[in-house]
Amino acid sequence: MEYIDLRSDTVTLPTPSMREAMAKAQVGDDVYGEDPTVNRLQEMAAAMMGQEAGLFVASGTMGNLAAILAHCGRGDEAILGDKSHTFYFEAGGISALGGVHSYQLPNQPDGSLAIEDVRSALRDSSDPHYPFSRLVALENTHNRCGGTFQTPEYTRQLCDFAHAHGLVVHLDGARIFNAAVALDEKMGVGALHVVPLLTVPVDSVTFCLSKGLCAPVGSVLCGSKAFIAKAHRIRKMLGGGMRQAGILAAAGIVALETMIERLAEDHARAKKMADGLMQVAGLTVDAGSPATNMVFLSLADEVTLDGLQVEEKMKAKGILISAVSERRFRLVTHYWIEDAGVEKTVAAFRQVLQ
Repeated sequence: MEYIDLRSDTVTLPTPSMREAMAKAQVGDDVYGEDPTVNRLQEMAAAMMGQEAGLFVASGTMGNLAAILAHCGRGDEAILGDKSHTFYFEAGGISALGGVHSYQLPNQPDGSLAIEDVRSALRDSSDPHYPFSRLVALENTHNRCGGTFQTPEYTRQLCDFAHAHGLVVHLDGARIFNAAVALDEKMGVGALHVVPLLTVPVDSVTFCLSKGLCAPVGSVLCGSKAFIAKAHRIRKMLGGGMRQAGILAAAGIVALETMIERLAEDHARAKKMADGLMQVAGLTVDAGSPATNMVFLSLADEVTLDGLQVEEKMKAKGILISAVSERRFRLVTHYWIEDAGVEKTVAAFRQVLQ
């Protein structure tokens, strides 16, 4: 059976043009810095982020880990959200591998951290009982807050506050281009012009190539030249030194050249799906969902099925979905979801819950 896969945008397959570019890629040994395709991808990424340099890494988790370990020493404290990807889904790597202590603050509905909360989390560096406050970590778009996004104004304010207090800011921008596309609907200046408004104020940023951008593997970590030099060494420690990685980087270049503006189609289909699901008895779509390409919804109290049972029944109808809790789901649109798939999904939910 050919499935409509809404579990995540990580399930995307490379496009035909990406496969062609991979087959024809010029390669060298990237550990020696001699892979021309990797070098080009890193330069493109840094320019898009408004940063000095970039580093191709195997995953967003590796990028976040390398960034935080480059910024922080053992016993330093990273301030992050209690719903952040780094806190929830990265195997405690910053603590296990870096000895970095985390201070979790409540994420606001848009995924941001309230500046007053950050202020209250700052440690007195003269008191030997406390770790040193060293870093604030943001996430944009924010996964567990519903694919929501923060604005350039907020990003600048938070970074100004952090820098004034001697902290650095790392941005987990796994889906930063989704945020830029969503903001561009209001700003009307073009998504590529919005991106640096979200990334220039921060000290480092990582973004994924393998989600909505459809490349098969990899993320890019960007920051200053000095920071990337430190992160490059940490990537080696983590086993992330790849050899002829240009075969992978070639798909990333095609992604950056062709896949950014079209993310608006994913957002539009997510909106169409949410509108349809709102009409299905037994479902409650989160208020304001979708902000980007994620639709969050829950089973109404009168539904006797649980989330896993609904998953199985939907799978039998050719729809793959993900239950994020006992009665709650996240549906993610991407390049491989078409209008017909949206309509089939709404119809399948209606049949399962009737």
